[in-house]
Amino acid sequence: MRVKTMFASNTLSEHILRGAIGIAALGYALAIAETHPWGSLASGALVLLAFRGCPICWTIGLFETAGSNGAGGRLSIVESAQG
Repeated sequence: MRVKTMFASNTLSEHILRGAIGIAALGYALAIAETHPWGSLASGALVLLAFRGCPICWTIGLFETAGSNGAGGRLSIVESAQG
């Protein structure tokens, strides 16, 4: 049975795409921060949305997605930590 966690995506390519969007939005937010602070904040919100939180959350989701897609019955990282 496949366990769906809040960090994991349906496919690995979807997760990588969300990461690429998040990194691009982060770079754009930093580039325009001095001249357009409100635009930078809006882009920062897009970063949080794409990453589903912080970059660490995205990284956990990457392992969750890879584990659930490739291992069949293996426990997720979150389940293993919870006991």
